[in-house]
Amino acid sequence: MTIQTNAADIVTVSAMGQVANPSLSGLPAEPYRLDADGNAFLWPTFGGIVYNVSVGDSAFGWAGDCIHPSVSIAHPDANKNRGLNVFACVGNEAMITSGAAKGARGVVTGKSGRFSDQVIIHFDVETRRKLAVDDQILVKSEGVGLAVPDCPDVAFKSLSPRLFDALPKKMDSGTLMMGVCGIVPPHFVGAGAGLTSEGGSLHIQSTDRAELTKHGLDGLRLGDVVAIQDTDSRYNHGYLRGAMSIGIVGQTDGPRAGYGPGMTVVMTAPAGQLGCYAAPGTNIADILELSA
Repeated sequence: MTIQTNAADIVTVSAMGQVANPSLSGLPAEPYRLDADGNAFLWPTFGGIVYNVSVGDSAFGWAGDCIHPSVSIAHPDANKNRGLNVFACVGNEAMITSGAAKGARGVVTGKSGRFSDQVIIHFDVETRRKLAVDDQILVKSEGVGLAVPDCPDVAFKSLSPRLFDALPKKMDSGTLMMGVCGIVPPHFVGAGAGLTSEGGSLHIQSTDRAELTKHGLDGLRLGDVVAIQDTDSRYNHGYLRGAMSIGIVGQTDGPRAGYGPGMTVVMTAPAGQLGCYAAPGTNIADILELSA
């Protein structure tokens, strides 16, 4: 369904980052993390070039902790990185501007980090093999300021107009209804709650696997579009009865308590102005025709 937006008025601006190296905190001196049962583990975590995990793959089952599919970028200057993370939107075009893969193009598929750390970009596997850490990537940032005049109470976050136009949706008595793969109940909302919704990610807690299965969320894939019940993300992510947010799964599961698949929130409303309906298989890998 075509819904009118203000896309013609949106400013498109460049933002630059570089391929991020995976990092581990210097303190404590041990590199281990603790899973939900207090057991130490050492698995790859977010950052770097991931050669064998892509959008469209399962969000569960990897021997990794909140892995970003494909490529993660950041800017070494904290303020400039904040600008990159806020202005880059899911669905934006990205282009490699240095190194052996110079000129190759990709697509922004998510954001991550409790404090808006990295932007996640899909490139095909052949391009990933040519990339190196610190290669420069330019994002054609477009989407901040997106609005739907007929739905003034719906706030859009980190969403390109192109992707919004392509998502399954309909209007029902003045409510914007989005097609989703699943519905995340509020008691599953974990890491990211209380923090800004302009960047970073909001995680689905997944320690209770039986409850995850009960709600049909154990089969989620990277790139799936989901609804988040009773969650108001207009400014910071928080519980609000009757609110709803729409997110795109951008990161894999992990064994830590409070963590699980990370979602990039792309729209939100406080009191029934945003709804959802079942649209199995709604995944941005298909919608954006992301090549492997």
